[in-house]
Amino acid sequence: MIFSPSDGAPPATSPWRRIVPFVALLALAILVTGAGWLGYRYTYDAALARQAERGQVQMRLYAQALESELARYDYVPSLLSLDARIDALLRQPAAPGRVAQANDYLAALNGRAGTRVVYVLDARGKVLATSNHQRPDSYLGEDLSFRPYFRAAIEGQLGRFYGVGTTRSESGYYLSAPLGDRDKPLGVAVVKIGLEPLENRWQGNDSQMLLADENGVVILASDPSWKLAALRPLSPEQRQTLDRSLQYNRAPLPQLALSMVRPLANGPAQGGDALVRLRQGPPMLAQHLALPGTDWDLTLLTNTSQARVAALNSAALAGVLAAFVLLLGAAWNVRRRIASERLAARAALEAANSELERKVAERTADLSASNHLLQAEVAERTRTEAYLRQAQDGLTQAGKLAAVGQMSAGIAHELNQPLAALRTLSGNTGKFLARGDYDTAQQNLEKIIGLVERMGRITGALRSFARNPAAGQGHAARLADAVDNALFLLDTRVAAVAPRIEREIAPHLVVACDPNRLEQVLVNLIGNALDAIRNQPAPLLALHAYEAGGMVHLTVRDNGPGLSEAAFARLFEPFFTTKPAGEGLGLGLTLSAGILNENGGNLTAINHPDGGACFTLALPPAHEAPRHVG
Repeated sequence: MIFSPSDGAPPATSPWRRIVPFVALLALAILVTGAGWLGYRYTYDAALARQAERGQVQMRLYAQALESELARYDYVPSLLSLDARIDALLRQPAAPGRVAQANDYLAALNGRAGTRVVYVLDARGKVLATSNHQRPDSYLGEDLSFRPYFRAAIEGQLGRFYGVGTTRSESGYYLSAPLGDRDKPLGVAVVKIGLEPLENRWQGNDSQMLLADENGVVILASDPSWKLAALRPLSPEQRQTLDRSLQYNRAPLPQLALSMVRPLANGPAQGGDALVRLRQGPPMLAQHLALPGTDWDLTLLTNTSQARVAALNSAALAGVLAAFVLLLGAAWNVRRRIASERLAARAALEAANSELERKVAERTADLSASNHLLQAEVAERTRTEAYLRQAQDGLTQAGKLAAVGQMSAGIAHELNQPLAALRTLSGNTGKFLARGDYDTAQQNLEKIIGLVERMGRITGALRSFARNPAAGQGHAARLADAVDNALFLLDTRVAAVAPRIEREIAPHLVVACDPNRLEQVLVNLIGNALDAIRNQPAPLLALHAYEAGGMVHLTVRDNGPGLSEAAFARLFEPFFTTKPAGEGLGLGLTLSAGILNENGGNLTAINHPDGGACFTLALPPAHEAPRHVG
């Protein structure tokens, strides 16, 4: 129907034609979203599959390393069955001479094998001889018949067991073997192995690694806080059984907050690869591997952030391509309609072109905004990493300056004395010169020169200690010189405590470490020792250096009260200190351990059997001439 202008009414438009553009846009949005989702899911799953393949290789390497570490000690329990001293002890357990010979043999075997402890039990589970017989907390005489490794060995089998010791609460892996006839053993040989070296090698990697035993309890983990946590819920009956067996020495066994996000298609239904979330953190790829010959399960947790970024990029690209194809189809449809309705559809064609340009501009603007946002995030992360490195360097320097602050009072006292003497000597020298007594004036001038040189040594040592060395420079330091400089810096505190100093350091020992950083470590350790023996009636400070295992070791020992169990648990935590408020930042041991680790060394602490704490630093020996500082 055609309306003339005189009719005064516009042509009627059907409701369907008005909603067609909105339906088309909705369909376009759905198709673009679907294409983006498919691209995201396909790319994400493909990236996870590749990541899972790398993880399987990594887990197999870890499993082989763990198996080889455990297999190193398989021979030790069986070796005891061949020794005549052990056989004589089992046949005459009450003879003191037999016990002493067996103890000495086990101690020597333990030292050669590198195990934690080796001991022998009789057929009733009583410890007859042990390598730690000289320790106050020796196993000698204990009844360990409740341990599963004893029950397995007394039945003629080889025992394998992980547990926490009831004497010292030290976790370890126990190997046991029957002694004598397997059908009726005379006793059981047990070897306890520490797995901490494996755990230490796991730390510092990008991925997280944990090992769970047959009860689902984590026994090794790259994150120490996960240790002795349960991967699955434990029923009250299971917890009571574990408490009665003392396998974990009644540890609380909290459940690790791992929640399943979704299983992966390439993994089996039970125990396969899956996406998990730790607490409220980002999703991680969890992979499991059963260790052959054991009921243990190795779990690898890796970050999936790179896979998500790649999937988001693919989703954006798929959405853009889908939109482009759909828009091309729409344009082709418009041109086809123009060919059939050239004159009537001219206005519609112009509107469609305008709409097309607007949509393309909007998509381009969205992509540009997303690109700028990604670039801003990358720049922000780069700045954050730079700030973190600066903060770490600042923290090291802050620890050094804190030590300087603690020494400031003594240094001021050391400088005030020569300054007062200089004031007196200079005044007297003028009077002697006025009187013509040149010999006495010359003597005063020589004393003044000596005092000035002494002040120069003090300020030079302080300036050298407070200097911030350039990062990344390899240096060598003579250990004896570093100890001399540290004692010189602490001379006032040493004089105030007046300890008996036992020193045994060979002058030829040279370590691979910057001298200033080594002096900072020694000032922290010796300063802590002086604080510990400050109120002791006969204070002792012992410094002993030796070479062992391709490393140079230095022990700093005092005869103070020693370290408590609570202090051992948090010894190297930042800002943890046992000193009163205002006397320490709690950074000394943390920074010292960090400095030694950066130079390929380590720092350990024990309580000495004769009393007091004993800190041992280890550094690789240097193969270049030492650099003298200060």
